[in-house]
Formats: sequence, C-alpha cells, structure tokens
Amino acid sequence: MLGAVTVLVEACKKNDLTTISSRYHPTYLSFKIPAGWPQPPTDIFKTNPLTEEGFQLGKKLFYDGRLSKDGNFPCASCHQQFAAFATYDHQFSHGFNNSFTFRNAPALFNLAWMKEMHWDGGINHIEVQPLAPITNIQEMAENIGDVLKKLSIDSSYHRMFAAAFGDTAINSQRMLKALAQFMGSIQSFNSKYDQVKKGEASFTIAEQNGYATFQAKCNACHTEPLFTDNSFRNNGLSLDPILNDQGRMRITGKPTDSLVFKVPSLRNIQYTGPYMHDGRIFSLSQVVAHYQTGIDIRQPTLDSLLKNRLSITNQEKVDLVEFLQTLTDQVLLHDTRFEQPN
Repeated sequence: MLGAVTVLVEACKKNDLTTISSRYHPTYLSFKIPAGWPQPPTDIFKTNPLTEEGFQLGKKLFYDGRLSKDGNFPCASCHQQFAAFATYDHQFSHGFNNSFTFRNAPALFNLAWMKEMHWDGGINHIEVQPLAPITNIQEMAENIGDVLKKLSIDSSYHRMFAAAFGDTAINSQRMLKALAQFMGSIQSFNSKYDQVKKGEASFTIAEQNGYATFQAKCNACHTEPLFTDNSFRNNGLSLDPILNDQGRMRITGKPTDSLVFKVPSLRNIQYTGPYMHDGRIFSLSQVVAHYQTGIDIRQPTLDSLLKNRLSITNQEKVDLVEFLQTLTDQVLLHDTRFEQPN
C-alpha cells in the first residue's frame, strides 16, 4: 500500500510540473548591440535565452541579501546602480563579519563583451561569476546549498523560477542563469559621448580638446566604443606591501603576469571612483597625474606603451578630465528597469 501511495504522490508531482510547464510562455527579449559596436566575443545568452521572466528573477536575486550569510550583503551592496554598479566612494567593499575586500569593486555593465572577469581575469564566464563573491569569506560568506534552502522557503521564488524556467525547481544552475540574464542586460551606451557620435549633441571646446588628447594618449588601451580593450596590463602602480596583490599572476602563476590587471572601461568613470584595482586614487585628476609622472618605469612587466610615461601637459589634463565626464551614462544610472524591486 505504501508503494502505491508513493507512486501516486510522484505521479501528482509530475502532473503538477506538467501543468506548470504547459503554462510556460516566457517573454523572449532581444539583446541589442549598439550601432557601430563590435560583436561580443561570445554569445552569453546562447544556452541561456534572455527572457523578461529570467531578467526579473535575476534582478530579485541581485538585490536579495539572503544570498549572503547574515542577510546584509546582496550583490547590490557592492554594485550600486547610481555608481554604474560599482561601489561609490569606497576603496574596498564592506563584507560579512566587518571584513573588507582587498580589491575595488569593478563596475558591472557591458559584460557581454568580456571574456574574462574580475581584475585578474580569474572568472571566464558570466554564469559562474557570482559564485566567487557569494562564497568569499570577506564578501557574502555563504555556501550555495544554504542559499538554495533560503530561496526554497519563499513561495514568491517558486513562482518566479517557474515563470523563468518552466517549473518550480530551484537549483544553482537556474539561479546563476537568472543572475547572468540580469547582469548581462546592463548596458551603457547613452552618454553625451554617444550622443555626439550620433550627431545629437556637441562637445564643448574643452571636451573636444580632451577627446583629442584621449585619442592620442589613451585610446590604445581604452579603445572606443567600449573604452577598454579588455586586455590585462601593468600600468606602473607600485606594489602595495600590505595587500601584496600580484594581480593576474595569482591566477596564471606566471612571473610575466606580476602586477598585471584588467584594463577597466572608462565609461561612467565620473561615478566609479576611487580608481585602480585597489582604489588607491580618489580623483580623475590624480589618475591622469599617475600617467604623467607616477608610473614606476623600473617594473619588468610594465606595459611597453608606458615605458616613457605619458607626455600630457597640465592643460591637456584639465581638458582630458572634461572629456572623461562625457562618458557618464545618466540613462543607466537612473533606469528604473534596473532599480531594486519592491
């Protein structure tokens, strides 16, 4: 008799899932590549079709503190929309048990164009990226099994997982796919610079002069229109003896990767400070000054483009900062689609 009941229960479960699946009609979304932009190196949505339901689930997860051990540190605590999904005005992000990260939180936008993520390129796919901060003891300090348990007791998640994936099963693969749909949808291409390129606005004289300096001195690494070539380079910062962060060498083990870090995008740089991998520089003027006079040219892994530092006059520095501010995307910073859900 017990066996018959078990079979009946399992049959009911299957019927329930079939019923849900029969109602599964996701709203598929298209990922738009701005005019004149290169194709992304890979299709991040090829095996994870972008849908409105998946996006909304990913957004809920992104803002949910339950992904962290004590409930206080959602993804959004380090990646704030008003700072282009970076951490505004903080050198390091605050994590579990009053700890701090040892690198400055990178901005999250235009991730579809990134083959490697994090300052050292240690993550090579957007769908696994959240695992690092979720499980890092200095960040969210949680394990995936406990995250899934917390999500499973929330009936709203059962409904949202079913809407996004066809049934109520909550697992790590689906959680990561939903987060990838949300984060991969964050795009920045509506700055004044973009408007100028489309003929919808004009640079001021200072901005135009700054743009000329940028093209002559900076564009080789911070290549338009992404304002990064997504490479890894040593830009001449001295080693912090306390952090002792060797950069990409932590991943590859190669001495040639010592002090080599990912080239960040300059889009929204007005709001993503402090700057550099460890947030040691707090103003754009100081960033330019580093390239003028601060580069340590004795480093054996220093990028070849910087071996003579950059010849930039003080007036060019002022104008360059003016231009960099035209890369701010106010549409992204205030887009209600990416705001924390109610």
